[in-house]
Amino acid sequence: MKKDIHPDYHLIEVKLADGTKFTTRSTMPGDLYVSDVDSTNHPFYTGRRQYVDTAGRVEKFRRRYGTRGGEEAEESK
Repeated sequence: MKKDIHPDYHLIEVKLADGTKFTTRSTMPGDLYVSDVDSTNHPFYTGRRQYVDTAGRVEKFRRRYGTRGGEEAEESK
């Protein structure tokens, strides 16, 4: 093999979102990798769904573009 063409392959510690730690080897710079999303908290693995705040989006749309004339007339009655 040619010299000096391969990246540095060293031990790093991986810390998952739930606090679990393990050691592995990587070419990533540094000695610690902190994961924000992993199989312990990602909805795909946990089966929990995150519901989007659709009411907030509707209100944001109405603030930005206003409401229709018919809706304003109904509200004033």
